[in-house]
Amino acid sequence: MRRLTRAPNAAIAQLWADLLCEAGYPSSVERRFLSSVAGELPPDQCLPEIWLRHDEHTAAARRLLDDLARVPQRRWTCAACGELVEGGFEQCWACGAPMPA
Repeated sequence: MRRLTRAPNAAIAQLWADLLCEAGYPSSVERRFLSSVAGELPPDQCLPEIWLRHDEHTAAARRLLDDLARVPQRRWTCAACGELVEGGFEQCWACGAPMPA
């Protein structure tokens, strides 16, 4: 097994591990509950970690997580009210109109 990376919190760590597993890179989250002792131990040592089961998957798994960090954000203008909507929204936050197809 090899440590791939640390995650900022347990929820993101689990999302990353699930993504890696779905892509065919068996992984697990370690140190999931260590954040409860932050202060007794240095906080940077209490972050959850993503571990890969097979060392040969390291390069591909790193590329996958790097690609995830650079997912392009959508930006569209609502046809109903003209509001600029950014991010992953599929509905206008101002008027509720759906994103155009």
